[in-house]
Amino acid sequence: MLRLVVESAKIEPPLSPPPRPCLTVYFRDVKKRTRVTEGNHPTWNETLIWHLWSRPLENDSFLQLILRDMGSKKKERFIGLATVLLKPLVKKPREVLFVKDLNLLNHSMMPTDCTVTLQVAHVIHWDTQKTGGEDPLGMTTWEAAQQKLLVPSSAGMHRALSSKPQHFQVQVKVFEARQLMGNNIHPLVKVTIAGQQHHTRIKMGNNPFFNEIFFQNFHEVPAKFFDEIILVQVLNSSVMRSKAEIGRFQTDIGFVYHSPGHTLLRKWLGLCQPNVPGSGVRGYLKVTICALGVGDQALVDQKLLYRDDTDIEVFKSTAVPMATAYLQLFIYCAEDLHLRRYQPASPVLEVELIGEKLRTKVQHQTDNPIWNQILTFQIQLPFLSSYIKFRALDCATSNCQDEIGTASLSLSHISSTGEEIEGKPSGPPPASPALAQPCPLTAFLAGLYSGFLPCFGPSFLPLHGGPQAPSRIQEEAGSTPGAPGDGLSYRGRVLLELITQIKSHQDSMIKDLSQEVARIEKHQNRQKYGLCVVFLSCTMMPNFKDFIQFEVSIGHYGNKMDLNYKPLVSTTQYSPVIYDGNIYHYIPWYNTKPVVAVTSSWEDVSFRMHGLNLLQFARDRLKANLDTLKSIRNPRDPALLPQWEKLRRDFVKDCRRPLPCMTGQPKATNLDRKRWQLRSLLLQELAQRAKEAKPRDMVATVEGWLRRLNAVLPEPQVSLPDVMIWLIAEEQRVAFARVPAHTVIFSPEGPLYSGKFCGKIQTLLLQYPEGEGQQDGPLAHLRVCMWFGNITDSKDLQLLRQGDMVVYAETYENQAKYKDQWGQQGLYHCPHFSDVMGHKALPKSEFKEPPGWHWQDRWIVEPQRRFLLDIDVNKSQVLEEVYENQERNVTGTWVPSATPNTDVNGQPVKARDNVTCPQGWHFKKKWAVELNRAVDSEGWEYGVGIPPSGLPRVWTSVEKNYHSRRRRHWVRMRFRNHGELGREEQTVSFLQMQGLAREGEEGWEYGSLGSTFHLDPQPQSRFRRRCWHRRLAPNKNTEVAPIFLLEGSLEESNAWSSAQVRDSWQPAREDQQLPNMPFIYCTLDKPCYYQLFCYIYQARNLIPNQILVFQEPFVRVVFLNYSQCTQHLPSSSAPTWAQTLIFQHLLLHESPQDTQESPPLVVLELWQRDAQGKESLWGRSMWPPVVWLDLRHWMLPPLRWHPLVKELREEAGEILAACELILETEKLREKHLPLLSVPWKDGIYMLPKSIQPTMRKTAIEILAWGLRNMKQARHPQLLVECGGESLRTEPIRDFPTNPNFPESALILTVFMPKEEAYVQPLQLKVLDNQDFGRQTVVGHASVDFLRPYFCDPWARDYLPPQLPTLSVKKHQKVLGFFYQKFWFKSSKAEDEYEHDADWWSKLFWATGDDKSPKYKYQDYHTLKVYNCELEAVPAFQGLQDFCQTFKLYQEEPKVDSPVVGEFKGLFRIYPFPENPEAPKPPRQFLAWPEREDLPQLCLVRVYVVRAINLQPQDYNGLCDPYVILKLGSTKLGSRDAYKPNTVDPIFGCSSSPVPSPWRRTCRSSYSTLTCFPLMMRLEPQSLTLRTDSCLVLELAVGSPSPTASQGPLGGGTRCPRATSWSAMPSAKGCLVQCLTPRETLFYTGGRNSICKTLSPKPQPRRIWALRRSGWRCTSCTPRGWCPSTWRHAHCTVTACRAWTRERCKCGWTSSPRSWGHLAPLSKSAPGSLREPQSTVAVGMSCAASSGKPRMWTWWTRRSAERR
Repeated sequence: MLRLVVESAKIEPPLSPPPRPCLTVYFRDVKKRTRVTEGNHPTWNETLIWHLWSRPLENDSFLQLILRDMGSKKKERFIGLATVLLKPLVKKPREVLFVKDLNLLNHSMMPTDCTVTLQVAHVIHWDTQKTGGEDPLGMTTWEAAQQKLLVPSSAGMHRALSSKPQHFQVQVKVFEARQLMGNNIHPLVKVTIAGQQHHTRIKMGNNPFFNEIFFQNFHEVPAKFFDEIILVQVLNSSVMRSKAEIGRFQTDIGFVYHSPGHTLLRKWLGLCQPNVPGSGVRGYLKVTICALGVGDQALVDQKLLYRDDTDIEVFKSTAVPMATAYLQLFIYCAEDLHLRRYQPASPVLEVELIGEKLRTKVQHQTDNPIWNQILTFQIQLPFLSSYIKFRALDCATSNCQDEIGTASLSLSHISSTGEEIEGKPSGPPPASPALAQPCPLTAFLAGLYSGFLPCFGPSFLPLHGGPQAPSRIQEEAGSTPGAPGDGLSYRGRVLLELITQIKSHQDSMIKDLSQEVARIEKHQNRQKYGLCVVFLSCTMMPNFKDFIQFEVSIGHYGNKMDLNYKPLVSTTQYSPVIYDGNIYHYIPWYNTKPVVAVTSSWEDVSFRMHGLNLLQFARDRLKANLDTLKSIRNPRDPALLPQWEKLRRDFVKDCRRPLPCMTGQPKATNLDRKRWQLRSLLLQELAQRAKEAKPRDMVATVEGWLRRLNAVLPEPQVSLPDVMIWLIAEEQRVAFARVPAHTVIFSPEGPLYSGKFCGKIQTLLLQYPEGEGQQDGPLAHLRVCMWFGNITDSKDLQLLRQGDMVVYAETYENQAKYKDQWGQQGLYHCPHFSDVMGHKALPKSEFKEPPGWHWQDRWIVEPQRRFLLDIDVNKSQVLEEVYENQERNVTGTWVPSATPNTDVNGQPVKARDNVTCPQGWHFKKKWAVELNRAVDSEGWEYGVGIPPSGLPRVWTSVEKNYHSRRRRHWVRMRFRNHGELGREEQTVSFLQMQGLAREGEEGWEYGSLGSTFHLDPQPQSRFRRRCWHRRLAPNKNTEVAPIFLLEGSLEESNAWSSAQVRDSWQPAREDQQLPNMPFIYCTLDKPCYYQLFCYIYQARNLIPNQILVFQEPFVRVVFLNYSQCTQHLPSSSAPTWAQTLIFQHLLLHESPQDTQESPPLVVLELWQRDAQGKESLWGRSMWPPVVWLDLRHWMLPPLRWHPLVKELREEAGEILAACELILETEKLREKHLPLLSVPWKDGIYMLPKSIQPTMRKTAIEILAWGLRNMKQARHPQLLVECGGESLRTEPIRDFPTNPNFPESALILTVFMPKEEAYVQPLQLKVLDNQDFGRQTVVGHASVDFLRPYFCDPWARDYLPPQLPTLSVKKHQKVLGFFYQKFWFKSSKAEDEYEHDADWWSKLFWATGDDKSPKYKYQDYHTLKVYNCELEAVPAFQGLQDFCQTFKLYQEEPKVDSPVVGEFKGLFRIYPFPENPEAPKPPRQFLAWPEREDLPQLCLVRVYVVRAINLQPQDYNGLCDPYVILKLGSTKLGSRDAYKPNTVDPIFGCSSSPVPSPWRRTCRSSYSTLTCFPLMMRLEPQSLTLRTDSCLVLELAVGSPSPTASQGPLGGGTRCPRATSWSAMPSAKGCLVQCLTPRETLFYTGGRNSICKTLSPKPQPRRIWALRRSGWRCTSCTPRGWCPSTWRHAHCTVTACRAWTRERCKCGWTSSPRSWGHLAPLSKSAPGSLREPQSTVAVGMSCAASSGKPRMWTWWTRRSAERR
């Protein structure tokens, strides 16, 4: 039995009044409760018992706890619930499960602060006698008697099923799928619950995440309910339906209901293909399926902290084999496993796969452990897990919980299912390059590619720990893959090897492999690499109060905090940040660019880098060409096809470039060879596909190639860690940029094998670690030039085209002011000579030159003028302020303080009268007291001075007697002089001052440590310093770049001795200070000036799903440390600036060629300002400008749409702009004017006429017909926006009854550009009017391509939109309508012959299935056959009616976006004449029907052809199918018309529709086809009904009014376009027929007579007709009746004869009937139907090969009597 001791609970926050809690516990549908107590901390100590009987505990057994307040006045108040899994008791039944402080969940399944404490034990029957003591699990005899022994229900002990219907509910939640088979798939999940289908959204990839839930309610008898089927299918939406199914899982509801808790909780389903069960599992799907009856409690789906996920159960069909393999991990050793700075680790490696964890042995007190062990996992194919996770733990403590670092291996990167190659490559493989040996692929071309099992190494795997990267960072596809959770800090590497074998496992789980060490020694051979980084600029930074610096590291090399390695020049000099004059800051490097040089030792993996860089080059060029292709929005643009051909040509060339061969590479692993095979085959296939590609669906085709290329791009065995660039402030790493090593590596083989950024300037975006810094703040732009490679290849290293590398040793001389004298006294803890921060003593005498370098000159004073620039250098006006301070004397009078003039912090400043105006500035006003603060009328504020500073903490505006201090604020504005040197010239002039500015100046800087220094002494200055430099020069004849020889400290006392080298393996001492390193600079003394022209036109798609317009938008353009803003526009949804921003005299220090090759990015930021004046950033766009170095070849760049992106990489609209950067020559710079002639108007530069779009007044006519399938709307209305203009329709009053708009024809007048590329899209927003005047957007659509709606109303060949033809009024007599419908004349000759073929013979002949000679000379017409639905045929335009259907979304439309409704409407766009007096074009949507004519009476015509592969229902494997048709409340069909014993029934029925007053009776061997009237709105369309069993139906909806397209006896309109019979994907040989608009099947009274209309040359035809003898009346004179021939005006078919008679007063009678075979009909006068209201028409026909009729049908009036 199961024994539960409920101890106590805690309710937080406490409830008032005190609750009366009671805990209810459910186990296997048996409910038990504790007693009711009182208080927020109840204590029960109560024992609950459940007898297990013959059902032991299972792995998924659980207890469900619900805590309620029984003292609530209204009802039991729910407090929380929880679930306790009993799996630990299954593994260890003798132990007690202690659950302490288990958090409860609220209604939203979110954890609360309420907890419960309990104990659970599994008591075996012989232990039930244990009692007493203090054991809380003991049970006395009296307690046992109090427990009710209840028999559990569900599986194992089923209760008797009720025979009455009950209420049930089935819930299916789809979480995720893994390892789905296929390549470039777009999966969705189709859930069928008892025939009802549900679909998830469409996702992308082989491991999609859905997280969707479906419900289905039932009211059935339990026995029938349990037999219902739940079918879960995973489909690929990007392929044909016949091949769409990836896999399926099927079960009955009874299996779910009888599972524990009536739930399959988070179970993995093994998907298989039903037709090919031997193919194995095709993927996995994680679901929760729940089947509940009345009173059943659903299992709470929560993730508990103590939940054990080591055993993952997969449900699959027993017929599907499961392939088992053994994955062996050879763990050799690790290096540099650092966790704590000054304490060695005791590492252990933990490997996790599918919840199972294995560990190596613990290696004590070492950072470089050697394990030499094997860890073996038993896995199933395909793999359920996506990653193999590695964790290095520090077992210095007993629990081994300290994590050193983590790493992950993606199984998709180290294995292949074979699905990557879709087809067999054709042609021989390309020749290998010169650097590799010939490697033919004939072995792989011999058969289809089948993939390979997981393998890896021997190779190093880097470990990372610490803070993680933010989730918004998207790593490059070529970088080393890492699962979510890996940190940013490098924590060492692990050398391992992975092998997968499919065989019986005989080895032990952990085995020693010391004998394998010799085999892997070749993978540990190291070479020395060098990394050089030149920092060019850092802009768009936030404000840092302290000095900052950058650190570059690769692995542990370059980490200045890690003293176990040689110190390197890995950091830049400390620098301040300077305000750029707008909102951002930058680092003033100017002409002195800092450089870092880091050396490291790694194994040679260049052979892997070569192939990776080749693939990345192909990927990047393909993506660049694709972006250019996407920018051409007009499909008729003449540049489209040339760009498509260029894309194909470049891609074929890149794919045919051979990869370096791996078969002859001695260090290549098995994975290297396997991935080389895979990549080579894929490139051959893609080259062939690109060569044969047609210009159809170009973007989708290229995106498919790009996805397939990205799938094989990652290289898991790149053992080199990424290059990390850290921004350090206050000795803390604040922000980072990560650069994959392969993107900057150098290869002597050529630029294609080198990294794409090797030796090139690139722009990096700095990011904050997850949870740190300003996540929504600005992203700093860091421009760097990097080089990484073997130091033997660095002899001629030259990163930039100009500039000199200089190396300095640096120390600072510090002095303090003591008794008005400057000296060493008063420095306190600061040394006389120190580093820049004043922390470490650096006397000049202790410096020593490093090896390979020598001193070039003596120590000199170097004023750090680039760091001491005027803080106002980028400002045009500055507010100067001085606080006047006073204090009370002993008499209570206010007198000046001891420090009368201070700043806001109380620091002394100059008096107001002594403040002078700097050069280049002027004052406009005198000093004034600021009164716009909390001050009195004179500007004073008061406070109480607090010692020792004497400054008050709080200031107030009201004077009190106890106030001892007061102050007031004096301000004055200073303005820059116009006509003086600009900010660029001033900066250059300031920087070009060499040496001392004037005689006697010693180069001191005044300030305090940690703050800003000034060249001039300030009144509060108590500290000064100056910088001493000594230049280093490299020795001659070095084989490597001299900067890579700068290793070790410059201090003589701390130089690396031989003893330190021998003991370098020991950890560094904690008291050891950071070494002193030289600084490397790249001096650029030839600055260049540029002018930047930014042409900004307009923005669009800013707020597609909101009603509000954009508030006062403006654009801020940022280029390096320069920025400008456009004008502020009024609120608009599509703001148009049409403005040019000109940046003159931009100062760039790199060479013009480098700037043209890699220009800085132009950043356009869109801002809006609300009514309170607060500015908020909406989005930004970045792209490089067009650089012109010579104006002789200059041309204006075209305007292009650039996407606006928010902080989280969310698209926020587009902006139409262009930018160009023009070099200023000396002659052009003398003009001090813009280089280009730009029009000037109203104080701003306008767009040049040649680039500005040409606007014209345009009319947009809108036919707003109505809305469909809107479930969340009450009173919707339509809002149409285009080009800043908008209009609204009237709300729909009664939307459920009539979803059409009251006013349909609308017109919107806008100014639209003539160029189609600049046209704004048409925004459609559906607004719902709610209570209190609220309006919300419930759906929106964007019409981006307006070309199909442009028209010219004055053109001769223009046809206006065709209006729908409405039927006659409702009040018209139906019989008169029927009379008009069937009136036609005969006009053909008698030369007609009989048909000797039935309906099916004609049909088979038309489709080419029957070529019998006897039909050779018959006049049978051939039908055109399509292999898809007619909606997919472009000629039929999706079978749209007179209104188009636009899908509405609530979010930005994506692949998986749900459709929330549809808008039916149409547009016509045409320009107004330029002459305002000219007549306006005619309106297009005016002649529309009155609303009283709607809705219309329509007929629905259904053709039932056949069904294929129906589900057997009988024991003999067959069934008796029949057809039931339902439309609205009308149900047609009968069980009597069934097809016996078949699963492929052929119905083949056809008929003519009959108006509602008439009915039709059929007797036939074929199924009945019924046509019925239907009240519908006039929206003709073609629908296709399908079922899972391939029952194919076709509906054609039309008006029954007599039109020219009606059949002779059909009585209904044929579809204005073609109709189709379409087949389901699983159909085998299904009949697929199409009737074109010029070919219509109609029926002449019976189902088997089929004629074809609209033939070019109609031929007379003979049919079998039925003859009716004359009628007579018993009281009237008998009359003779002459047969008449009916003939339709548009066909040549002779129909059967009809007989009519007059109605007599005495009633109806008839004589005995006689039937006979008629000869060919002759011409005769057409008969007349007299008195249509009182006549009866009887039409009969027969189609048979003999003279006897096979069937007959008659129609009769309801009021007539038929005998």
